Amino acid sequence: MSCEGCPSKGNCSKDSTLCSVQTNPKNHIKHVIAVLSGKGGVGKSTVTVLLARALKQMGLQVGVMDADITGPSIPRLFGIESEKAYATGENEIIPVKTQEGIEVMSLNYLLKNEDDPVIWRGPIVGNVVKQFYTDVIWGDLDVLLIDMPPGTGDVALTILQQLPVQGVIMVSTPQPMVSMIVSKAVHMCEQMHVPVLGILENMAYLDCPHCGERIDFYNTDQLSEFLESSGLKLYGTLPMMDLIRDVSGYEGYDLRSREQVDGFMKDVAAQVMADVTASAQQQA
Repeated sequence: MSCEGCPSKGNCSKDSTLCSVQTNPKNHIKHVIAVLSGKGGVGKSTVTVLLARALKQMGLQVGVMDADITGPSIPRLFGIESEKAYATGENEIIPVKTQEGIEVMSLNYLLKNEDDPVIWRGPIVGNVVKQFYTDVIWGDLDVLLIDMPPGTGDVALTILQQLPVQGVIMVSTPQPMVSMIVSKAVHMCEQMHVPVLGILENMAYLDCPHCGERIDFYNTDQLSEFLESSGLKLYGTLPMMDLIRDVSGYEGYDLRSREQVDGFMKDVAAQVMADVTASAQQQA
């Protein structure tokens, strides 16, 4: 954890635990991974949902925290937007559970209507995110995925500084402008001393529906140059396909499409777990 950007830098106690949220004793979370994009519109939340399902299929206990407070989309992507979280008598929150058994917490579960706007200033939003970690009864989890808000603002800083994030997965799309903005997010993580595990590129190509040939929309040399300059690992690239666009309707798609996405994400999930385990051991 870094003190960069903290208004109390140099004036706080040397005990770094005072700058971190306190873990709820009812929770036992092995690994915390943030999914970040640097900008909106690249499919970060979709990737979070796909990764959560792949990790669950590996037999792991998985939770997803929707930290995009002003633009929460995780409930709808899981297809459980009509559910509600509820509080216990001890002012703790019980998250919503998906059909697969994934624990999910989002501000939308506390709003009267899904489309009610959240018009809050940064400090309030940051406190809500911290409460999602401390006051939600996650229980025993192997992995907690945090769907981050886009950009490098207050909430992202709060999460990287005060939550025990062991690694970050970057989601990008193959445009030069996106690569530049993702680079900013990578540099923010470096300054926060939180390791970036790797990059997952979304909406990168199309499989021809007639012959199956891969059609790349962009010059793939740009991705290679970006990876070389950043020193980051590429977990893989996702195609443009209807199932990924409409991940909430997963069960309604044909077996071939589901097997294609599941196979890809299974490989990504295995790599992520190996990398975050190694990262956690280095930080210990």
